[in-house]
Amino acid sequence: MPTPSQPGSGATGDIPDDAGAPDAPVTGAATSTSSSTTEGATAPKTASSTARAAADAAPARTPAEQTSAERSGAGTAVGKGASALRRRPWIAALFLLPALVVLGALVVYPIAFSVFRSFMNADGSSFVGLDNFTELFTDDNTLIAFRNNLVWVIVAPAVCTALGLIFAVLTEKVRWGTAFKLLVFMPMAISMLASGIIFRLVYEQDPDRGVANAMWTTVHDTFAETSPWPDARPRTDAPLTISKGAYTTKDTVDAGSPAYLPLVGIPPKEAGDAAVAKKPAKAEGGQITGAVWLDFVKGGRSEHGVIDQQEKALAGIKVEAVKDGRKVAEATTGEDGTFTLPAAADGAKLRLPASNFAAPYNGIDWLGPTLVTPAIIGSYVWMWAGFAMVLIAAGLAGVPRELLEQARVDGCNEWKVFRKVTVPLLAPVLGVVTVTLMINVLKIFDLVYVIAPGATQREANVLALQLYLKSFGGSPDQGAGSAIAVVLLLLVVPVMILNIRRLRRESRR
Repeated sequence: MPTPSQPGSGATGDIPDDAGAPDAPVTGAATSTSSSTTEGATAPKTASSTARAAADAAPARTPAEQTSAERSGAGTAVGKGASALRRRPWIAALFLLPALVVLGALVVYPIAFSVFRSFMNADGSSFVGLDNFTELFTDDNTLIAFRNNLVWVIVAPAVCTALGLIFAVLTEKVRWGTAFKLLVFMPMAISMLASGIIFRLVYEQDPDRGVANAMWTTVHDTFAETSPWPDARPRTDAPLTISKGAYTTKDTVDAGSPAYLPLVGIPPKEAGDAAVAKKPAKAEGGQITGAVWLDFVKGGRSEHGVIDQQEKALAGIKVEAVKDGRKVAEATTGEDGTFTLPAAADGAKLRLPASNFAAPYNGIDWLGPTLVTPAIIGSYVWMWAGFAMVLIAAGLAGVPRELLEQARVDGCNEWKVFRKVTVPLLAPVLGVVTVTLMINVLKIFDLVYVIAPGATQREANVLALQLYLKSFGGSPDQGAGSAIAVVLLLLVVPVMILNIRRLRRESRR
């Protein structure tokens, strides 16, 4: 049997470890060679498993607790990408070059040239300094354009946003909300030019052509009397005199002879459905009788002042008996054109008041000097309220329903929920819609140019239209037009800065 001092034995003996320290001597029975080999192979595996388990169990360290080597290793990928760009910046420039060329050609160059051109005279041959800007703020047409633009910026975005908010909230509560949204948003598919043509017809003065006045006159005529025969008038040789639109007999009337009041001037087609005129009946009890009729027969001869066969009666004509300028009696002609006045009318003159012949009510002059700008703003709202509704509806979809239900549980009615919860939560979306529409209305041109008639275009003028008229009108002055373009740019810039700041605040949240 080998002894422990012999090298061939399986004992450990005084063999140095990795650190150079001798192991403690092992006493006892010696193990076989195969046992020593198995233990030697198992020990490293056990140690490595223990190390991995310890590493997995160790808590993760924060970036402040990490060593500089670890931190540098974590940012190796980012550092490599940044260093590659620093070594080869031409790669980034190559990718940005197409966009920069397009941006410079379509944005930077026109702005720079417009600023330069605003300091030149009409044909660009000489430098005039600030003369174009001085003219800009002293010209009446341009000042009207400034005023109208201010009205547009205040009214149009506010009305569009308010309607969009109302539509978005209400359509959530009805079954056909999607169909309603589709109808409201549909005008966005129409160009400004087409919309202007549509509303130019809508605002036509003639009720037979303009939808707005057709509706308005229908409502008006429902509650107010209209003139039965506005075109009627007496012949020049008729026994009637005119005074302030009324027709009065030259002589007084008496119970013994009927009064005949012939009129002309009514187109036959308008009186085509009228009844045939009849001669007045014989007066009884001192009453005054008479007839009012159309003293004309189409395509035939008729005796003036006499009721001929097939001549049409004028029903609904008011007849007044006047003595010394005071009305003593009145009557209205029947379907056959005849009328009967009481005995008090004996010895009086007969008068057909002006209300019988007043021009028919043609509605409102939508495109007149007073209402042309509000009318055009109405057409803009028709187009853009759908845009505001869609954006606000998208924001409303992200509002937590738990907050709304909690407010209702706390006793708030729907108006309070809308005012105290819904609107504050939608404030960022409402800001986006309002600012977008403000920028849009500062550039409004198409609707004003198409809808406003030539007679009232001056009252509807805006800066973009004035720019066009100055630059390409009857006496073109592109120096003054460029000055308007520069001022318009300066008006848009603050709104854009406000929008950028708002976006930055939202991105930091």
